[in-house]
Amino acid sequence: LWKVVHAGVPFVDVLNTMSDPDLPMTAPEWHQWGDPMDSLADYRTIAAYSPYENVKSQAYPHMIVTAGLSDSRVFYWEATKWVANLRHCNNSTNQVLLKVERAGHYSASGRYGWHPLLSWVYAVALERFGKLDPDL
Repeated sequence: LWKVVHAGVPFVDVLNTMSDPDLPMTAPEWHQWGDPMDSLADYRTIAAYSPYENVKSQAYPHMIVTAGLSDSRVFYWEATKWVANLRHCNNSTNQVLLKVERAGHYSASGRYGWHPLLSWVYAVALERFGKLDPDL
């Protein structure tokens, strides 16, 4: 269905994150996501949709995954673990790229701080579509 996917600061390790009450946003969010440590039903529900738990051996499209090293909402290790799992299970020759910025949630702060990251994502996507000469 997809030629290129960009997952920007993806919340993909939902089950593990929601199981760690020491993380700053976990306990206050149990009312929204469920508490997998207290409820087997919540555990099963989260495990059914959590992207990390649902990676399987199959062909994946080109993927561009970005994360922020200083992001306090979606920690960089979620994207890192997910990318490692995707690369291990990917049955295609498509690339799964990871870029971790020295930034907070999504990109660098400031009025134009996000431009370099967005430009890079667009350049990679256009190259995968054959619309950009990678040797330029």
